[in-house]
Amino acid sequence: MTPLFPRTPLLAGDDAEAKRAELLAYFHATFDRYESLFALLAGDEAYYRKPIALRHPLIFYFGHTATFFVNKFLLAGLIDRRLDPRLESMFAVGVDEMSWDDLDDTRYEWPTPAEVAAYRGRVRELVDRVIRRATITLPIGWKDPLWAVLMGIEHERIHLETSSVLMRQHALQYVRPHADWAPCRDSGAAPENGLVDIPAGRVRLGRALDEPIYGWDNEYGVHQAEVPAFRAARYLVSNGEYRAFVDGGGYADDSLWDEEGLGWKRYARAEHPTFWVPDRGGWKLRLLAEEIAMPWDWPVETNCLEARAFCRWLARRSGLPVRLPSEDEWNRLYDHAGLADVPPKAPAAANLHLDHWASSCPVNRFAHGDLYDVVGNVWQWCETPTYPFDGFAVHPIYDDFTTPTFDERHNLIKGGSWISTGNEARHAARYAFRRHFFQHAGLRYVVAEAPAANPVSAYETDALLAQYAEFHYGDEAFGVPNFPQAVAAIAIDAQQRFGNGRCGRALDLGCATGRASFELARSFAQVVGIDFSARFIQAGVRLMETGCLRYTLPDEGELVSYHERRLDTLGLAETAGRVEFWQGDACNLKDVFTGFDLILATNLIDRLYSPRRFLQDVARRLNAGGLLVLASPCTWLEEHTKRDEWIGGFKKDGESYTTLDGLKDLLGARFELVQGPQEVPFVIRETRRKHQHTLSELTVWKRRD
Repeated sequence: MTPLFPRTPLLAGDDAEAKRAELLAYFHATFDRYESLFALLAGDEAYYRKPIALRHPLIFYFGHTATFFVNKFLLAGLIDRRLDPRLESMFAVGVDEMSWDDLDDTRYEWPTPAEVAAYRGRVRELVDRVIRRATITLPIGWKDPLWAVLMGIEHERIHLETSSVLMRQHALQYVRPHADWAPCRDSGAAPENGLVDIPAGRVRLGRALDEPIYGWDNEYGVHQAEVPAFRAARYLVSNGEYRAFVDGGGYADDSLWDEEGLGWKRYARAEHPTFWVPDRGGWKLRLLAEEIAMPWDWPVETNCLEARAFCRWLARRSGLPVRLPSEDEWNRLYDHAGLADVPPKAPAAANLHLDHWASSCPVNRFAHGDLYDVVGNVWQWCETPTYPFDGFAVHPIYDDFTTPTFDERHNLIKGGSWISTGNEARHAARYAFRRHFFQHAGLRYVVAEAPAANPVSAYETDALLAQYAEFHYGDEAFGVPNFPQAVAAIAIDAQQRFGNGRCGRALDLGCATGRASFELARSFAQVVGIDFSARFIQAGVRLMETGCLRYTLPDEGELVSYHERRLDTLGLAETAGRVEFWQGDACNLKDVFTGFDLILATNLIDRLYSPRRFLQDVARRLNAGGLLVLASPCTWLEEHTKRDEWIGGFKKDGESYTTLDGLKDLLGARFELVQGPQEVPFVIRETRRKHQHTLSELTVWKRRD
């Protein structure tokens, strides 16, 4: 019996030397299997011809996984020098995130396959030496330098699969069959598909960082959802079932394709699935290194755009709400089938982990309860664009593994394929591809009344908005307390000491991204946040609706860091229901914005085009005895406020006339100064090493009865 390809190891236990031996075996088996894949290439020319325009030639991928070990080991401190700087630069970054209509015309002086094979030999020795010499403390966790060893091995297993897809897309003359990569030879008539009832249930996704098994960053965090009942196809869509779509003109009917799909279809001139080969009025199927008579009972393999078009066609024909499953719904299928991860010492009860064949197999071969192929055979496209779970954080030595895919353009695939091994074969795995890309992926459709819920995935990259988000919700810098929180606390305290005895409604003018609004809602029954910027308001609304805000910040040059801020971790989740946000002009507020017991305006008046108009109007917005809290750094600039509109910061009658003097003159008739002035500091982050420290002058004014 052929030994099973090793599973991703448990990183806990009480025998460090046994774990060392397991890691060595896992590494060498992976390195060997990856090199055996390239034995499918028929001669050196096959390494240099691009299988598709959107990727490098295969010589790149032959070297890429080896250089990954070196690059990550340097970052983890496991080694202190490179093996070959030229190759480790050339093979560093793959072309994996391109649009379907992008072309990579970069020209490289690629090394020979023999040179790369020799380099891989040196890397093998290096990794072996690192594992043998490392001090192993169990469990091996996320922060352990040895995590980089697992990272390199699992990365190579990912490319074992993606490189096999490229070989399958290579011209047949460049590949040849190999005994290590023998496909399934069984096929027959396609079974008739049917629908299986999946009851409503709750999914709980996400992993804890202390779970002793390797994972990629997007697997960690927390996600919970209630999933309504739905129906799911018993089988993956077979070539035979998909044939009706092809024969029925599905590729010619533009109304079945969304805008993205239509653009791809026209560009690719697609008339049938990529791996279908027309043959004398019939069809063959392209495998890794050969074409075979079409196995109609094997799963069809498509990109996401084709899978969506098929679902629209089937919905139109059946009158049912057919679509791809969401990630949550796929997990309900997994739970419904009562599945578990691949066992460590027995073949998978699925076409998974290279335990059976180097190809797909009939869709009715592996039963999982009343469903088939919930895992294995081919990946299953989901309707869900990939997104970070609550609590997501990037790993410090691989900060761009997942974050580039948080763009609403990469859809999740679930379940794994026949060649998915290690981490890929685990149910917690979360991989995503551009919707026009091909993997060993197909589809299972669901029938559901509710549309697929798509969580927000994108990180806010607008520089100013991200800066204000960090200013409002980010980490404390240099011991300076959070400014919106501090000012809101001063306002609440003043209301209790000097106010009209009521904490009914508060107005946060110039609320920006809304932190002070949420803070005021700790004490006030209703808080209205108003800002001139719709972008800023949308950030507050997003927090109010989802409890979460994600954004990037510049670290240095083109390097950025990724941040997630949550109302619940700030103790503000329960205040969200008492806050509402509006776009508005502080100098021209709508009449509806009246009846407030407190108005807070922070860092606002020296940014208004007419601060006098605002100050002359504000009293009628307040209830009798209400408070007006003003804070300003008094940085008067003509780019914001015309010189004749300044209320201070100039000479008057030969003497200095400050902003406080102007406030006293403009507010004195309707207000009494009851607190201040006092200096409230704040810090704004510009880059990781550059911050702006400012003092804001705060005063509290009480409206006279």
